[in-house]
Amino acid sequence: MNPECVEIQVKGNAVKVPATEINGRRVVVSGKWLKLAVVQDEEVVEGEVVDDPEIFIGKLKSDELKADIFTFRQRFPDVSPRFKYSLEWDNLAIIPITSFDNWWKSLSQETRRNVRISGKRAVVVKAVEFDDEFVKGIKGIYDETPMRQGRRFWHYGKGFETLKKENGTYRERSEFIGAYYNNELIGFLKMIYVDQTASIMQILSRNDHCDKRSTNALIAKAVEICAEKGKSHLIYCKYAYGNEEDSSLAEFKRRNGFEKLLIPRYYVPLTAKGNLAIKFKLHRGIREVLPRSLLVLLLKLRTRYYEFKSRKNTKNATVAA
Repeated sequence: MNPECVEIQVKGNAVKVPATEINGRRVVVSGKWLKLAVVQDEEVVEGEVVDDPEIFIGKLKSDELKADIFTFRQRFPDVSPRFKYSLEWDNLAIIPITSFDNWWKSLSQETRRNVRISGKRAVVVKAVEFDDEFVKGIKGIYDETPMRQGRRFWHYGKGFETLKKENGTYRERSEFIGAYYNNELIGFLKMIYVDQTASIMQILSRNDHCDKRSTNALIAKAVEICAEKGKSHLIYCKYAYGNEEDSSLAEFKRRNGFEKLLIPRYYVPLTAKGNLAIKFKLHRGIREVLPRSLLVLLLKLRTRYYEFKSRKNTKNATVAA
């Protein structure tokens, strides 16, 4: 099979990568010195991600994609290992959905207070249509600041049509929720329905309205909608990334009722290089293998670098004006 080229998002940038179709799934390959094959958008495809791994592996080995490793995750809620390939435990942030009231009662008083604050400060949170006006609101949120969480913000300064395309994926299965203050969009959430679950793909609010706690209110509305639609779980990507168990994002998820769930992820070598990479854990990436103390130091240095760069750009722009 001759590979085609498709466009995927890598750190907010559109990148063309080799791809092929296997058993109705599009498999894409990314990476430079070590090439990983994965089912495209595996977190939101419906049904079993890989229904017959042996057929997948056989076709990948004979394909011209030239991948070194094929990785796939079992479909939640199937969390008991079923295959004998090299396995590592991935993790998800999940809220089991029984009713809105049960989720609400599980929260701390502080988190419930944050949700109430949003309403008291005149924030209206509701499901909305994905139209041009909504995309303009998203662009306003993206363009508020070039930095978020101590690093360059990937979506800052992107054009309207680009944002419309990127945020409009899987529209037929998507739910968009907006948080409005004085009719201005100050926060939004996008989730995609996947079988009996819903997956949050993005949630973001304006920094200059952080006192209104719109992000907490968006989570609350998402839980409410999932309960109304009879969804079994709300999933918000990973609970923790690499060694960042105590990150601010993980803490935010915990405070809003998300639980950490472990799920099997398999790594299958397709080449000798892939076999060595798995043996020496090189496939994990640098953030997965660095000691936590060193990682924290590097992240702090990165934040200072971007802050310095941002101040310098602001100063240059002022001088130019």
